[in-house]
Amino acid sequence: MQANLSILTPSEENRILITKNDKCDKLDYLIAAGCGVIGALIDVFFVGSPKNSALGTWTDSQVNSVVVSFAKLMGWKPSGSCNTSTAIEFLQRKFPVNYDQATSMAVTGVENMSASNHHMMSIAHSPSPIGLFFSIINQFTSTSSFISNGKIVTVNTETFELRGNNFFSKLICGFVNWLGHLMSDAAGSSSSSRASNRGSGIVIPFYELFGLCKLGRFGNEKQDLAQIATKAFEQGYDFRFGLAMGIPVAITEFTIRLIWMIRRHFQYGYPIRDCIPTDNHPTLRMMLIVGNGTLCVIDGLDAAIRSGGNMVNFFLHLNLIAWFRLITLILKEIFLRLKIGLSLQKTIDSYKRVNQAMTEYLQQLEKIDIEAFKKETNSYNKLIANFEKAETPEQLNVMLLDIYSELGLKKPWEGDFSDFMKKKDTTFVFE
Repeated sequence: MQANLSILTPSEENRILITKNDKCDKLDYLIAAGCGVIGALIDVFFVGSPKNSALGTWTDSQVNSVVVSFAKLMGWKPSGSCNTSTAIEFLQRKFPVNYDQATSMAVTGVENMSASNHHMMSIAHSPSPIGLFFSIINQFTSTSSFISNGKIVTVNTETFELRGNNFFSKLICGFVNWLGHLMSDAAGSSSSSRASNRGSGIVIPFYELFGLCKLGRFGNEKQDLAQIATKAFEQGYDFRFGLAMGIPVAITEFTIRLIWMIRRHFQYGYPIRDCIPTDNHPTLRMMLIVGNGTLCVIDGLDAAIRSGGNMVNFFLHLNLIAWFRLITLILKEIFLRLKIGLSLQKTIDSYKRVNQAMTEYLQQLEKIDIEAFKKETNSYNKLIANFEKAETPEQLNVMLLDIYSELGLKKPWEGDFSDFMKKKDTTFVFE
């Protein structure tokens, strides 16, 4: 093997070695860690906590713009100033729901619910598949579902009639109601927006599940995880701040994938099609883990320092998006190393190859002139039918000569065939 490698160029040798081993080198780890540090610095200095976040202020304004644009798309025509509060009021009237109770006084069996946390406690207010499921159920059954004291509580509400003439149309209306009502709550309430107060928006997808986590006793106040997450939400740890937390994570991943692609192409000589930064490459997956891990370590240290021992402040400074991404990357790598789901991936890849082959085959079929093919096939069928009618070799010879004439083919002999065959110096000439 060494003798074979010695005659290769450095680029070709590197390519063979990396194809064989496909492991990160020191530079890969340094690049990944460096990208993680960049993302962490953005997180520490520009994301911080909801109370003091430069990127959070920017994402708040972007969500406000989206809400205003969505209201206009739904038919809102502002008569005066085009502000967020009037857009929210329009959407609340346009998309009413029966599960929008705001306090514990309006719902029996639900504890400690207020205007600042009911978007977390009301499950249908979550922008996730769980929220959509409970929203449809609540609208169809005239109920409201909440997470209270670590349990799911469902209560009856006033009769709520979904629009639509049949089940399917009512289902569509339920989905539109859910989406429209989420948009009305994404930028906070109309009163808080009017008062230039940030207000309570909707939760980060699946954040509502923290309400079920009655686990541990943290800090001096001995609060469980559900209480800490709820208080963090009340202080602005919502979907808008989740968008801000996602920015350093996205920058970290983008820079790692970009540098990996550039290095793979220019240093190791891979063609562009082999440099697409997908998760099929072990080196890239490991670099993403190292980069996101670096981001999370610095984020955790920053949260611990700034919290001053207060668990709610610690949670407010913690970038849950980064930690969730790191956990998913690690779990995915473990599954791949243990070959869990590997057969499924191979099956999917096989189907992709079959689909590609079928697509190419169909493209070739599209180039065929179907009418000309049918015409030619019909002529062949007629000739075959005529052959079946021949009873003697002489009749068959006549038919063959007629076919030559009909197809405009030149016979490979001249004159009578019998006389031609009697001459020893003649040859067939096919044109």
